[in-house]
Amino acid sequence: MSVARSSLIMASGTVVSRVLGFIRAVLLAAMIGVTTNAADAFGVANQLPNNVWAIIAGGVLNAILVPQLVKARSHIDGGAGYINRLLTMAIVAFGGIALVATLAAPLLVSIYTSGWKPSHLALATAFAYWCLPQLFFYGLYSMLGEVLNARSAFGPYMWAPVLNNVVSLLGMGAYIAIFGMDPTGKNSVEHWGAGQITLLAVSATAGVAAQAIILLFAWRRIGLHFKPNFQWRGFGLGPALKAGAWTLAMVLATQIAGIFQSSVASSAVEGRAGGDVASVAASGIAWLIFMLPHSVGTVSLATVYFTRIATHAHEGKMTEVKQDLRDGMRIVGLISVLATAALIVLAYPISRVFVGEYAGTMALAKVLVAFMVGLLPFSLGFFMQKAFYSLEDTKTPFYITLLQSALYIAGALVIQVQVAPIHRVQTLAFLTSGTVLISTMLYYFLLRRRIGSFGTGLVGSIFRFAIAALVGGLLGKLVLSLAGGTSLGHFAVRSILDAVLTCGGIGVVILLGFVGTLWAIRAPEFKLLLTTVGPLLGRVRGMLKR
Repeated sequence: MSVARSSLIMASGTVVSRVLGFIRAVLLAAMIGVTTNAADAFGVANQLPNNVWAIIAGGVLNAILVPQLVKARSHIDGGAGYINRLLTMAIVAFGGIALVATLAAPLLVSIYTSGWKPSHLALATAFAYWCLPQLFFYGLYSMLGEVLNARSAFGPYMWAPVLNNVVSLLGMGAYIAIFGMDPTGKNSVEHWGAGQITLLAVSATAGVAAQAIILLFAWRRIGLHFKPNFQWRGFGLGPALKAGAWTLAMVLATQIAGIFQSSVASSAVEGRAGGDVASVAASGIAWLIFMLPHSVGTVSLATVYFTRIATHAHEGKMTEVKQDLRDGMRIVGLISVLATAALIVLAYPISRVFVGEYAGTMALAKVLVAFMVGLLPFSLGFFMQKAFYSLEDTKTPFYITLLQSALYIAGALVIQVQVAPIHRVQTLAFLTSGTVLISTMLYYFLLRRRIGSFGTGLVGSIFRFAIAALVGGLLGKLVLSLAGGTSLGHFAVRSILDAVLTCGGIGVVILLGFVGTLWAIRAPEFKLLLTTVGPLLGRVRGMLKR
């Protein structure tokens, strides 16, 4: 299967999932608000499983599974025995971890928050008891999905989150039908009932469970059948775990920084008495928007290229490794630079889709802009980190992440003391962008030193993308200004429908400006754009005709 076709399958699943995720986020904002205490309580609780999962195993599995599973396919049984023992071990481990984490819900909530009242903490803890079992299903989903990726069956892993969102949306629909909506937080945290807490949190957990279980059916379609095998000694996992230890340390460093981020962001609620102030929930939604282009473009490409690079590295084909890196990073750069321009220009209309009141829209938009500044380095760094994993080097990413986390923690502590609550989360987002830029520069120079030059013309490509994005962004900003801008009561932020129409219309203007500029300056990347997008559009048209 070609990279273009694999990326199309994965990107289409990601697009559908993200669209449903956006609808889910909009509904959640309508149900419990964005700059409300209830939204922050649920935001912390629902994020805990992701944080704990990342600390325990997420990064380790991501770093070691694909290279090891690629090697296991050379076994006499095609790797079936290895897979069965690995999954059996994982099920036992994930079950135990989920149980311990759930029992420790009060402790975990207190670690990730700062300055909350007892009633606020109590609501977050109640949510966490229902949300933390997601840990088991996240682990199962990752294991099942990485095995499918190693067998080049990329589609199910990227489409499974669609089911997650559908299940969650059904639960949220039931919640609205029974309890109604409270976007401004009129219902204080003290008045949340057991039924409200259970329905909201259980629907979120049920979605994650469905996302994992559906992959078992995908296994059967490619001829894999799970048979529990508890013979864990002597099946070759030792070297992989040794390599994974560095990744575990790297993820741990990242999550320690995440604890400081959540704690400092949560402390912003102290300024909420004076109006809408962005805190944990607003930061989460801004990050959701930020991750859309990254997930659709970078993650889809990186997942496909990761398997290719791991295979080429295992076979000693370093020329192919460098070619994959060069091609992948140019496409990632194109997507990221264009998305950065579009989302900065459209930050206010996009935020209006999630927030009903103008003050809350302003608070969310400022956080989004601060995150978007770091999209390009974030995506390029992610891609190069995958390259180190493919080369089975997990030590280098650890040291880079350790430095990044140390810089972030120091900056977050300064922000908590020196920055007013109303600007705290926005400043944290700028800090994230700055530390990501530093780590990406280190990835680039160290990877070049490791494998030699792989990005001939890459810097020039990024520069031309930046010029095109600047022109497209200025055109979009001009049209937005002619339409009245983003002041209170104007069309772009007047209602959700008006905001969506604004985003669609001006998004087209920005895209045309971007592509037109590449054509006008005779940029060689214009041909890259055509050769990349053309086949994908052709396949989309073919699928629509069927």
